[in-house]
Amino acid sequence: MLTRSALIYLSRQEGLKEFAARFGLFKKLTTRFIAGESIDQAIVAIREINASGCSASFDHLNEGVQSVAGAEAEVREYQTVLSKIDETGIDSNVSIKLTQFGLEIDPELAYRNARRVVEEAVRRKNFVRVDMEGSNVTQATIDIFKRLRSEFGLNDVGIVVQSYLYRTMDDVKDLLKIPARIRLCKGAYDEPADVAYPDKKDVDDNYVRVMQVLLSSGVYHGIATHDPKMIDATIDYAQRQDIGKDAFEFQMLYGIRRDLQEQLARDGGRMRVYVPYGKHWYPYFMRRLAERPANIWFVLKNFLKG
Repeated sequence: MLTRSALIYLSRQEGLKEFAARFGLFKKLTTRFIAGESIDQAIVAIREINASGCSASFDHLNEGVQSVAGAEAEVREYQTVLSKIDETGIDSNVSIKLTQFGLEIDPELAYRNARRVVEEAVRRKNFVRVDMEGSNVTQATIDIFKRLRSEFGLNDVGIVVQSYLYRTMDDVKDLLKIPARIRLCKGAYDEPADVAYPDKKDVDDNYVRVMQVLLSSGVYHGIATHDPKMIDATIDYAQRQDIGKDAFEFQMLYGIRRDLQEQLARDGGRMRVYVPYGKHWYPYFMRRLAERPANIWFVLKNFLKG
């Protein structure tokens, strides 16, 4: 098993992208979980997703932008994506990371850039999900989201929370007062034990607690997980509380448990697939593995499952 430090080193060697892509297994893995380098390639993938009864969310890969010009390019990319969604008629919204829009340069710059994308989405009657990143930017992300939500509607912009953070239940209760549409996930970053539950059981227990609060809120949320236990817990709670299948949606990553995605859709549930694409797939893919080396096994296991 590669060490975390080795994976982080490799993630910074973008020059290795072409070399690594020559290897059959590596290429199969990346093309399985990343929908190409261009918008048009992602659209092809989303058409297939839609044909299986699922909706989608575009995610352009390029987090951690360090220049104003780079952040501006991300705004233009998402404006183009929203235009393409309209032109093609595919069923998709968009997901953004605030570090794409300059959060690490200036939070005000990130807010202004994100606002431009939300404005475009509203004009086109679409929706923007503000992704959550590492715990070092959790509060800044929530603060910017709250500003956006104060200016736009419930069905214009939403946010993500991570069940492995101790603070998440308090954040959810606060966000529901606005209210806000929330995507619940477990979280994939390597976080210290003073901010996140180190044990999977505690992460799972918190996930179920937060899921129950979300489903009972009367707001349309996204329950993002590939874990059959979390899915079963969600379905069971919804049935016991007489919450309809159209009152929330499950969400999964592109290429992971496609069999389960399609099964949930066939069973009458709502399913949205998160579709990453872009030229920066190599650092993205390697960082996902570096953040939690256990993800290597997770990726390989799901590659074999279908």
